[in-house]
Amino acid sequence: MSANASYKNAEKDVELFTGIRVPSKTQQRLVHRQTFELPQSEQTLEELSADGGKIRIRTPRGEECRWLDYKGVRLHEFATGACFQDNQQLIDWVRQQPLSSPLICLGDGHDGIWNLIKPMAPETQRREILDWYHLMENLEKVGGSNRRLNRARALLWKGDVDATIALFEDCQRKQAKNFCVYLRKHHHRIVNYEYYQSEEICSIGSGAVESAVKQIDRRTKISGAQWKKENVPQVLAHRCAYLNDLLTL
Repeated sequence: MSANASYKNAEKDVELFTGIRVPSKTQQRLVHRQTFELPQSEQTLEELSADGGKIRIRTPRGEECRWLDYKGVRLHEFATGACFQDNQQLIDWVRQQPLSSPLICLGDGHDGIWNLIKPMAPETQRREILDWYHLMENLEKVGGSNRRLNRARALLWKGDVDATIALFEDCQRKQAKNFCVYLRKHHHRIVNYEYYQSEEICSIGSGAVESAVKQIDRRTKISGAQWKKENVPQVLAHRCAYLNDLLTL
């Protein structure tokens, strides 16, 4: 219950359902005494996606609260893992799994996500794909002519990066120049999305991990929640164990 609600509310629910009062502080201590292992797959895994989330860190009275990053990985159709300032934990977990070749790796354009994914499998095994929906979000930031944006969207849907860059070459808008830099940076991750989707080769978006991060946040971002920095790894492990159906009798 405390993996899905605040310790205070879990105290109420336990007493309601069992007639036994387990104080919230006791529940917290019990959680932090546990070891929550991430699961091991018996089936070959073909896709993963990675994303980041934020968690509110408790600060001394009178100081502004801080939001720090954590990372989440979703092994599609299998399990969710999350870590706080310890990427190696997630890297080791993924590398212990039976992974297909190629392994589809999906993410948005942030360097931190691809730096996390890179050591999970050799370059010859990874097939990195830039999330289609984030690609479109960045295209919309360019603004300007709708006709040009629609043309760019059609070109990118087929994975034609060079033609898309040429489309914006005469555009002096800073947003257009930034978008061209973005396209060149992720050129190798932009695929023929139309073909991949029509042939059902793999996912073209990182929605699986974005959904997983939202599920984690449903526990960590409840109203008023603040966490001691040293407790965050266990809080994330506890929530992932719940999401992975590992908290069973």
